[in-house]
Amino acid sequence: MIEAGVDLLEVQKILGHHSILTTAKYTHLTSGTQHNARQVINALMNGFSIDWGNAK
Repeated sequence: MIEAGVDLLEVQKILGHHSILTTAKYTHLTSGTQHNARQVINALMNGFSIDWGNAK
């Protein structure tokens, strides 16, 4: 099992997979990693300021 905060692309490199799909096939997400991913995405999106027709 991969702990939260581990970059899947780094795991792909370490395992020598040519496709990220192969790595994802053998990676099992837990509720903890899902929660962590949501927090990271929400924090990233909260950093954007969207105005009519413009994004900052």
